[in-house]
Amino acid sequence: MNTIRHGDCIREMNRLKAGSVDLVFADPPFNIGFEYDVYSDSLPFTKYLDWSSQWIKAVHRVLKSNGTFWLAIGDEYAAELKVESQKIGFHCRSWVIWYYTFGVNCSRKFTRSHAHLFHFVKDPNDFVFLADDPENRIPSARQLVYNDSRANPKGRLPDDTWIIRPQDLEDRLQPNEDTWYFPRVAGTFKERAGFHGCQMPEQLLGRIIRTCSEKEAVVLDPFSGSATTAAVAKKLGRKYLGFDLSEEYVKLGTRRLDSIRVGDPLDGSPEPNMSAPKTGRSSVVPGKRSRRQDVVQANSDERMQLAAERQQQLTMEGVLKAFEATHAGYSADRMVADPTLNVQFTDACRELGLMGEPRSWNTLLFRLRKAGKLSTFATTERTALDWKDCDPFLFASEIAWGMLLDEEKAASLDEILGDPILAAEFDGIARRFAPGFDSLHYRWAALKLRKQSHQSKTRAESICLPQKLGKSLSVVDFDPESAPNGSGVYVLGSKKHRKLYVGQAIHLRDRLAGQFAHDRRELWLGYADQHQIKPKDFGIWIRPLQQARPGETMAWQKRLVQEYQPVFNPDLGS
Repeated sequence: MNTIRHGDCIREMNRLKAGSVDLVFADPPFNIGFEYDVYSDSLPFTKYLDWSSQWIKAVHRVLKSNGTFWLAIGDEYAAELKVESQKIGFHCRSWVIWYYTFGVNCSRKFTRSHAHLFHFVKDPNDFVFLADDPENRIPSARQLVYNDSRANPKGRLPDDTWIIRPQDLEDRLQPNEDTWYFPRVAGTFKERAGFHGCQMPEQLLGRIIRTCSEKEAVVLDPFSGSATTAAVAKKLGRKYLGFDLSEEYVKLGTRRLDSIRVGDPLDGSPEPNMSAPKTGRSSVVPGKRSRRQDVVQANSDERMQLAAERQQQLTMEGVLKAFEATHAGYSADRMVADPTLNVQFTDACRELGLMGEPRSWNTLLFRLRKAGKLSTFATTERTALDWKDCDPFLFASEIAWGMLLDEEKAASLDEILGDPILAAEFDGIARRFAPGFDSLHYRWAALKLRKQSHQSKTRAESICLPQKLGKSLSVVDFDPESAPNGSGVYVLGSKKHRKLYVGQAIHLRDRLAGQFAHDRRELWLGYADQHQIKPKDFGIWIRPLQQARPGETMAWQKRLVQEYQPVFNPDLGS
C-alpha cells in the first residue's frame, strides 16, 4: 500500500484481494496513437475494447461492495466503455463533462476541449458520496447572488446543467454543475510534473476523492502515469496504490510522491472560474452606460490590446531564443518533426517561462519560418533521409496525413506535426500501414512529399491520362512478385467506382510487397469493406514509369489523384 508498482494493471489488480479497494480512478490510454514510452496506443478497435473489458472487470473485482469507479475517456470510446462497464455490473450515477483550456485545435469542426468522466458504483443503493461534507458543497444562487435569508447555510450540491463555451458567458462555468471547468495541465503550469504527456489537474481529482471516499480509504489508479491520483490521495489523507507499465514513470512518480506530505494543499485553483452573476439589484441601470464608463472601458480595452501585443512579442522573441539554443544546426522542420529535438526546444520554451504550450510554440516556429525570421540561423546539418530511404514507408505517411485531415482533426501537415498529440496519432496510423520505422521517418517522409508535390505541380498539369485505367489485378490474389521492379504509379480501389489510394514508388515490387504483406493485405481489405468495396471488386492498377525520377512519378500521382479523388490521399499542398 502507498506505492506505485511496475507491472500490467490487469495482472496486478487480479493479485489484489477481492473487495479491498474503496475508490478507483482510471484515465486509460484513449487509443488515439499517443506516443507512450512502452505502450502502443493504436490497437485495432475490437482489441482495444477487449482489453478495456478485461481491466474494467478487474476493477469491479477489487472494489468493495460500496466502492466507486471513475473513468476518464475521450469521445472515441466513451459510449462503448460506458456500455461495457454497465454490462460488467457497474451503475452510472453521473456523466460529467470536464471542460478544459488548451484543447486540441480543429479547423473543420468544433475545437475539442473536453473529456468524459463517468461516475460508476457497484451498488446503486449503497455507495460513498459525502454530500454533507462542507468541502463538497458550493454556495447556492440564493446565497451567492440574492443574499436570501431562506438559503440553506450549508449551500448545495452540484446541478445537472448544459453549458455553452464559458468565455461566451458573463458568469462562466460554475462548480455546481456536471460540466466541470478545470484548465488542462499545460507545459508552462507550475503544477506540471514534467515527465508524462497526459496529466490530470489536482483540483479535479480532489473533487472526486473528497466526495467519493472517506479518510484512510484506499484509492487505486490502474494507469498511474504522472502519479497525480496518488499525489492527491496522499495530500487528502487517503491510502493509495498505482500501477504502470513504464519503469521510468514509476520511478519519477515515486519521486514526486516522496516530495509531498499529507495535508499539503492541492495545486491549481479550486474553482478557476467561480464568479457571482450580476443581478437586477445593482444600482446601475442595466444597459445604460455613462460617458465616463465608456471612456474608462475604451482605455481599458486599449491597455489590454497593448498588453496582448507585448505578450505576443515576448513569446515570439522567446521562441526564437529557444530555437537558437536547441536547433543544433537543423532546420525548423527537423526541429518539429524530430521528437528528441522537439522536446529540447519545448523544454527551452518552458524554461524561458513563455506563455502557451508545445503546440502553440511549434505553430509559432512554423510561422516565423514562413515569415523569413529564421534566416539568420544557419542550417549546417542535413537530415540523412533521401527519397529512396523513404520509399518503403512513404505511402504510410501520406495515408496517415490524409486520414487526420479527413477526420478534421487538423487542416494542414504543420498542424499535425506541431501538435504532439496529433503527431503521435499520425505516427500510430503510419505504423499500422508500414511498421518498423521511427517517428522521424514517418514525419520527414510527409514533409518530403509536400515539398516534392509543390515542385511537380506544373509537370502534373501537362500529363494526359488514358481514358481508362486498363486491366486491374485482384488485391485478394495479387502477387507483388509479379509487379515491375522499376518505378511507377498504382491505383487501389473499386474496378467501377471509388478509389482508395493512388501511390507512387521508386521500386514498385518492393513497395507493394511491403504494402500487401499478409497482415497488411487484411488491413486493406478491411478498409475496402468500410467503403462498400467487395473483395472481388477490389483491384490494383499498375503503370510502370521506367527510369523516372521522383518528380515524374510524383507528377503522375498528383494527376491521378486529381482525376480520381481517392479516399486516403491528402491535398499535398496542405
